[in-house]
Amino acid sequence: MNSSPLIVETIGHTALLTLNRPQQRNALDMTLRGALAEAIPRVRDDPQVRAVVITGAGGHFCSGADVGLLAQAQAGPRDVFEGRARVRRMQLWFDELVDLEKPVIAAVAGSVAGAGLSLALAADIVLAAPSARFSAVFARIGYVPDLAAMHLLPRAVGLARAKDMVFSARQVDAEEAQRIGLVQTLHPADQLRDAALALAARFEHAPLGALGLAKQMMNRAFESDRRTVFEYEALAQALCRESEFHRDAVARFVDKQPPRFDWDPQSPPSTT
Repeated sequence: MNSSPLIVETIGHTALLTLNRPQQRNALDMTLRGALAEAIPRVRDDPQVRAVVITGAGGHFCSGADVGLLAQAQAGPRDVFEGRARVRRMQLWFDELVDLEKPVIAAVAGSVAGAGLSLALAADIVLAAPSARFSAVFARIGYVPDLAAMHLLPRAVGLARAKDMVFSARQVDAEEAQRIGLVQTLHPADQLRDAALALAARFEHAPLGALGLAKQMMNRAFESDRRTVFEYEALAQALCRESEFHRDAVARFVDKQPPRFDWDPQSPPSTT
């Protein structure tokens, strides 16, 4: 059995990142945080990786911060600035994940709590098993949401629903999560991983340059006025127009050849 806190596999052109602390419901201890900090730049820079899937071992996605670490922090004197620095170190790799210019898919089950909820929100598409339980659990221990949850959660579900989740720290089951926009599709637990990998494989021939630019602009859309978006759009379109992908796509269209990237003819992921 692999003892690494993070299992990194390449399946076809997909990087599969599996959080691997099942006995702790894949809680984020220092070793797992460090492994994520190393893995994300690697998959970002690997030209063979066209999409990323993040999942968890043992029937859970991620239960958030390791409670054992929190208990240790209560012992002895604490430096408030070291606490701030620790959070900022996590923010560095998390920010890279949010802005990763490749499609990121989260396949979640069981506990999706605290920083684990943030990790799911960092994905572009979330697939869930019926067992998934989402919780902005921070208020239970007197914390505010971190890892950009206060930025990402309102954008996913709306401000009122985000406040409901944060203020109550209640669990949101998989069906409600799909209804409010946290989850795109539900899958039986034994099919979840394969469904995520099949979805990721559909991006093998996608124009990653164009999708990456679109992702960057959409990630900033709520902070940008329309005219700023126009400027980004014009620059991005000028770049895309000079890309090899665009030239090939136009040539294929003129020659009546099928496009390299065509989502519609393929079967969409199954939904329960």
